[in-house]
Amino acid sequence: MTSLRERIVLYACLTSLTALSIDGLLPALRGIGTQMPAAPPLSTQSVISLFIFGMAIGELFLGPLSDAIGRRKALLLGLGIYAIGTIVALQSTSLPVLVLGRILQGIGVAGPKIATRAMIRDQFEGDAMARILSFMFTLFILVPMLAPLLAQGLMALAGWRAIFAAYLAIALLLGIWFFRRQPETMIPARRIPLRPKTLLANAARILASARVTRLILATGLVFGAQLLYLATAADLFFDIYGIAETFPLYFALLALGVGLASFVNARCVHRFGMETMARAGYAGLMAAGLSLLAVSVLWSGRPPLAAFLPMAFAAFFAIGILFGNLNAMAMRSLGNMAGLGASLIASGSSLVSTLFATLFGAFYDGTLFALATALAFAGIAAFGLTEWARRSDARVIEAVR
Repeated sequence: MTSLRERIVLYACLTSLTALSIDGLLPALRGIGTQMPAAPPLSTQSVISLFIFGMAIGELFLGPLSDAIGRRKALLLGLGIYAIGTIVALQSTSLPVLVLGRILQGIGVAGPKIATRAMIRDQFEGDAMARILSFMFTLFILVPMLAPLLAQGLMALAGWRAIFAAYLAIALLLGIWFFRRQPETMIPARRIPLRPKTLLANAARILASARVTRLILATGLVFGAQLLYLATAADLFFDIYGIAETFPLYFALLALGVGLASFVNARCVHRFGMETMARAGYAGLMAAGLSLLAVSVLWSGRPPLAAFLPMAFAAFFAIGILFGNLNAMAMRSLGNMAGLGASLIASGSSLVSTLFATLFGAFYDGTLFALATALAFAGIAAFGLTEWARRSDARVIEAVR
């Protein structure tokens, strides 16, 4: 039997494939664009955005599958699809083929993302679940801190394709670790057969819950603000501050805010509860977003780096507080539909975040206005949705069999 500490580390590593697959490619986008010209409507930005699209598709299918066949099989299937997508991207000679590989990677990475959350829901409840998720996010955040820097080193040695070779090796190692050390957490008696009629009925029951749907929207807005930053970070630092070679260091500095917040939340959530911690996170996000918007107005969208960094750090600290708590709050009412529920929550929030980031990203003009406005808006709107959800019925949703 694996220890709790090993399980947390394993879950964090499996979940980190998502961030690794996004953040690790940020330094490579310019090089990919040089070797593979845009093929409208595809561009190098599609390498990021369509990965998220693929992940949303995978989340819809692999979650219900984990309820039907168990968490282990669904997770290993996801890792297999991820490996196939990685090989396609590694061997690609054109942007459309590379993007196809990225979509397959996104579909596959949903397996570890969804199955680990469902396994946690199988074993923990309430504030204990929020605490485990926060510990996971604390370890998980090391990835966005280090991934761009390590990717830049790999590129210097062997070009951007070396990043995909590293992805493949990591997926294989994690698959072996998981297969050998993690037992199934969902007993056969609790499994829900994968029948379309039953699946649609259970999905309707989950989405009919005002609490769950409002928390999906709130989570999507918060993640959307972060996704907008990820999509524009390299351009933002270069356009406003002339930072290119040292970009991974600044990226790591701001990512530290999310990791530190997750650690603090893991220590405090048992004492104060996840709803109180979420309110504190929202207060910080709204304050940081509005402050960043104010200094952007004062400096015509280009505030000094010394002003931008602490405000952005505060915003991402607030987002780190919110991540574990919002997921735990949304999962709390799902009962034995944790797999399907996790897939709907993750897929729905991914789609909302993609739309949100795309909308605000269209207004990026080489200044901080788009990012600052998105952070402030996400904080205010998601706070309202979460408070609305908190007043909704929190009864456990029973599955139709």
